[in-house]
This record gives sequence, C-alpha cells and structure tokens, in this order.
Amino acid sequence: MDMDCNCGCNDSNKEELLREIQECTFYVTELALYLDINPNDQRALCLHNQHANHLRKLTDKYQSMYGPLSIECPCNQWRWLEEPWGSFNLGVI
Repeated sequence: MDMDCNCGCNDSNKEELLREIQECTFYVTELALYLDINPNDQRALCLHNQHANHLRKLTDKYQSMYGPLSIECPCNQWRWLEEPWGSFNLGVI
C-alpha cells in the first residue's frame, strides 16, 4: 500500500523549506551588513527588500504548516510543546 501523500507535509519538504529559509536569512543579513557600509546603494536596498519579503513569505508558509520558528511567532500558540522547534533542531534562527 502506497502511504505517500501529496499535501506537502512530508519531512523532505519540511527540510527543504527550512534550508530555503536559512539561505534567504543569510542573504538578507549579508545585504543588511553591506547596506550598513553603503547606505546609498539603491540596487542593494531593492534586493534587500525583495529578499526580506520573500523570507517573510517563506517563514509564514513554514509556520502555518509546521509550527513556530521562534517564540515571537503569533501563530499556533504553544504548539512547540507538541514537538521540538524545527529551528532549534536545525540551527535556523
């Protein structure tokens, strides 16, 4: 009997989404550091805004599917009591 589902809830999708969040977080952070030194670089500012928006969408998607990434998440109150935080297990902050 085939037990695979197509709902996007399997562990490989969860890990892939976490990896994408980690990559996007890194990119946003690096752009912010660059902008600290080059505050008038409009292209970097535009890229930072685009990736920050994308990161927000990714984290919203993850949190709606798997639970909070941090204590600041307003969704799914107290859900981390059900299982360890994915961010804690995989180093996402």
